[in-house]
Amino acid sequence: MMNSEMYVGLDIGTTSIKVIVAEKVKGQMNVLGLGNERSEGVSRGIIVDIDKASESIRRAVNQAEEKAGIQIHDVIVGIPANQLKIEPCSGMVAISDQSREISDEDVKNVTVSAMIKNLPPEREIMDTLADEFIVDGFDGIKDPRGMVGVRLEMKGRIITGPKTIIHNIRKAVQRAGLNPSSIINMPLAQGMTILDDGEQDFGTVLIDLGGGQTTASVVHDHQLKFTTVDSEGGEYITKDISVVLNTSLESAEKVKRDYGYADEIEASESNEFPIEVVGQSQPVRISEKYLAEIIQARVDQIFTRMNKSLSSISALNLPGGIVLTGGVAALPGISELAADRFDTNVRVYIPDQMGLRHPSFSLPLSLVTYRANMSEIQVLVRSSLEGKTVVNNAQSNDDFIGNDYGNDVIDNSSEYIQQDNQPQQPSKPKKSGSKLAKSTKGRLKRFYQDFFE
Repeated sequence: MMNSEMYVGLDIGTTSIKVIVAEKVKGQMNVLGLGNERSEGVSRGIIVDIDKASESIRRAVNQAEEKAGIQIHDVIVGIPANQLKIEPCSGMVAISDQSREISDEDVKNVTVSAMIKNLPPEREIMDTLADEFIVDGFDGIKDPRGMVGVRLEMKGRIITGPKTIIHNIRKAVQRAGLNPSSIINMPLAQGMTILDDGEQDFGTVLIDLGGGQTTASVVHDHQLKFTTVDSEGGEYITKDISVVLNTSLESAEKVKRDYGYADEIEASESNEFPIEVVGQSQPVRISEKYLAEIIQARVDQIFTRMNKSLSSISALNLPGGIVLTGGVAALPGISELAADRFDTNVRVYIPDQMGLRHPSFSLPLSLVTYRANMSEIQVLVRSSLEGKTVVNNAQSNDDFIGNDYGNDVIDNSSEYIQQDNQPQQPSKPKKSGSKLAKSTKGRLKRFYQDFFE
């Protein structure tokens, strides 16, 4: 991992673990290797058995290492949207010398001041996103470094998540012998990479139809405004087929992939296929239409609940419509069914990289793309969580363990995301033994006393 432009994405899914090794060359992401293993120890997107999950991760990483011809140490890990919470934050610091330029340290100090909030014991701060900086009253500044000022302010968002989910992901990755160099919010990574500039600007709903759960996200003004999670996904469709047709889960999964349609109108009554049925010595022939009816029943339930949640915030009125991705989005007829149920325009996103042309690979590819495209100021703000200065390249992943969340989850009424309205605990910078650090700390302390008391 010595190449500063090389990134490894890790998607810990309910049904499979995916690892992508990619290299950024002249602004383009080139995939060098791929690992794909059956997932164990994961339920509905959450790790429930650390040992089993770590073993699945290790197998997937080994596959990617063999294909890419490298040894993997650092990985960019996706984290699900379950119980995420975002709230606005702001901070202010004084620049000690009016004649000196605003430095990296000043940006870190104002970020730390913005994170001074009480945090419930069951939640953990995962990221801080700077929407703008204000220098001596001049707002709308994206990167204040190099400017001269007396007072530096930052307005942004703090993202928190359940400590248990974050801990289990980190532990499983570390037990697999890897360093979780970045932990990135899945809806944020997908929204900022799958949607084009116009869709992000005018507003679009992104629905990830995963194996264990379904996640809907709303992106507007280039920010993630809303997310909700439904606890059903492709795994439930497979179970329905297994129960109704009295066949094994393996057989049900195979016929779903080979003959399944999400919309029964698209399926044929005359086209039949054999399926192994428990208690029968010979395979039983089933029509595509009958299988489609089973699949559509479950997809309809998911879409109905999503429709209710998205309609409550008028998200379906956004010009961008709906973009579908995730493994279930590969089912023929899914876009037509979604367009009918949501009454809006729908398209399916499929990665265009060779070997990844399936919607199930959109997430791991989004992780590496999002991390590779992060600006230097974004990485610097994130580094304040650990009190370390970081350079925006892949090699710098060794210097921090952070979380990339740009999720503006304003979802106080959703039945799928449990929000916590309590304030958050400050993330303290690490102590420095240098006189400069002590002096800066003293000046900040005096500034807070003089300004706020």
